[in-house]
Amino acid sequence: MSIDETRAAVAHLLRRAGFGASGSEIDAAVRAGYEATVSALVGPVGADPGVAASPPPAIAEDPGVGVSAATTKANNLVRQNQYHALLMWWLARMSQVTQPLAEKRTFFWHGHFATSIQKARSAKNMLQQNQTFRSLGGGDFAALAHAMVHDGSMLNWLDAYGNTVKAPNENLARELMELFTLGAGNYTEDDVRASARALTGWRVNAAGQSALDPKLHDSGAKTILGRTDNFDDASLVDWILAQPASPRFIAARFWNRFGAPGPIPADVSARLTAAYGPNRDVTALLRALFLDPVFRGPSSRYALVKQPIEYMVGVLRALNIKLDTSQASKDTGRLLFAQNGLGQTLFDPPNVGGWPEGTAWLTTAAAQTRFLFAEWAVGRGDISVVSTASPSQRIDTVAHLLGVDAFSDRTAAALREVVADPRQLLVLALISPEYQVS
Repeated sequence: MSIDETRAAVAHLLRRAGFGASGSEIDAAVRAGYEATVSALVGPVGADPGVAASPPPAIAEDPGVGVSAATTKANNLVRQNQYHALLMWWLARMSQVTQPLAEKRTFFWHGHFATSIQKARSAKNMLQQNQTFRSLGGGDFAALAHAMVHDGSMLNWLDAYGNTVKAPNENLARELMELFTLGAGNYTEDDVRASARALTGWRVNAAGQSALDPKLHDSGAKTILGRTDNFDDASLVDWILAQPASPRFIAARFWNRFGAPGPIPADVSARLTAAYGPNRDVTALLRALFLDPVFRGPSSRYALVKQPIEYMVGVLRALNIKLDTSQASKDTGRLLFAQNGLGQTLFDPPNVGGWPEGTAWLTTAAAQTRFLFAEWAVGRGDISVVSTASPSQRIDTVAHLLGVDAFSDRTAAALREVVADPRQLLVLALISPEYQVS
């Protein structure tokens, strides 16, 4: 592998395992070597100054339902402020960490176990769910799946309050199999109905805590995926994850978000599921993915369109923007506007399937929002390395700053037109096709 090819592979790795990387970060990883960089990325996480600099917000219990119109309005304002604090905290965390894989993986799980605060309501519960993704998301997938079937936000999102022995609600059971663990075609409608019975009785109290009410739980025998037993939530999850389809499904989900779009190649699937193994080790799966020859090769590079949050966080990191997360911050309004305009707002996926992917993000409306965000970021960030470079070196300097391997001839020609203006140059680079893909 030539030096240039090594650098391209390392840059690709850092884009996929995090939120992009500067040329300096890529250079350091090249010196360390590809395999050593993978080990550092997936290895034990030490003290991270970015984590210390972005502690979670102190969020009180949800204010509940008001007894009057005035109280309802006041409570809704409290709820909105709590949500904005939560959203800004996670953006700040993602943009400041020095070990970004934990946050990239948490973002993956946020889309996989998609839950919206618009229905779940409680910002405190959404923060707890986010922390669960972070703490359990790199280990045995079973631990995370067990946590999610009685997570307070998930239970509210999927209508668990109506899931009783007398009237089982199928929402959680269906999504557990179709979207979270097995994939469509690997279960029947009878399996859904029986699984709903196994999940009956879970309730979320006023404080947002979940617990099983035995009086509302169906303790009878159920036949699920060919086995008859007195399934409850724990035994149900264990049985589903024991199905051969489950590791293949999880491997494909990770491949589509970290590797490449489309069906996972059979040989890649075999290698990733072998690494995932009987312990359902997510970190081992990611290690295998990053070391896989198909991932390392040129065919998967720049194959994914950056999701809006990935794009925004990458810009914040590249321009060293430290967000003001205070309640009255102008940053809050600007970043909410950008997320809404780009079509991806944290803690608010459109449905249980999560957000779309690929070219769905490249709309005309989103292009205008992306331009406005890039203008804001360039005005807010540190662009000194570009402004102090000589005009003849500025395009190369911008590429190095943003971690872009190379601009196309067409993009380079457009950039040369504005090379005398460092701000405009950076704005155009940030909305270039080369920076919008990963």
